[in-house]
Amino acid sequence: MPQCNRRPGALFLKRRMVQALCLRPTSAAHGREAREEHERGSAVVEFTFLALILMVPLVYFVITVGQIQGGSFAVVGAADQAAKVYVAQPDEPTAQAAAEQAVSIALADFGHRPDKASISTRCDPADCQAPGTAVTITVSLSVPLPFVPFNSDLRLAASEVEASATQLVGRFR
Repeated sequence: MPQCNRRPGALFLKRRMVQALCLRPTSAAHGREAREEHERGSAVVEFTFLALILMVPLVYFVITVGQIQGGSFAVVGAADQAAKVYVAQPDEPTAQAAAEQAVSIALADFGHRPDKASISTRCDPADCQAPGTAVTITVSLSVPLPFVPFNSDLRLAASEVEASATQLVGRFR
């Protein structure tokens, strides 16, 4: 914004020098500079407020997705171990009890409560102890929402995950 008609005076040169060196003006008489000085620090407050509003739901979402993923891993491992244990037992009641215990242990390893899971067993053909029978164990788990203290009363769940595993009853046990 140089002005060709005007000769630079000392004040004009001083202002131009302050602008060129990106320094703050020394006098508070300039209206815009005084307002900028008054509003200094409000960006930090706005950033902190917006970061809280945006980051808390994002972190909660990430934790919830992690819980669901952990539940998925838990039911896959539980179904696999339950099917392996089931076909190794000599009779059906022992096999069912061993499968339920294997599911409880596998879910506890992943930090999930076994009472939130359900187990179903299907045999093809119907005799579960006959050699060559395909035994399918299905484990379903209700994954609760994290950090909800009254979750047991409302039965809120983030997701329901399910996995199945099939094993053949061997000829020789």
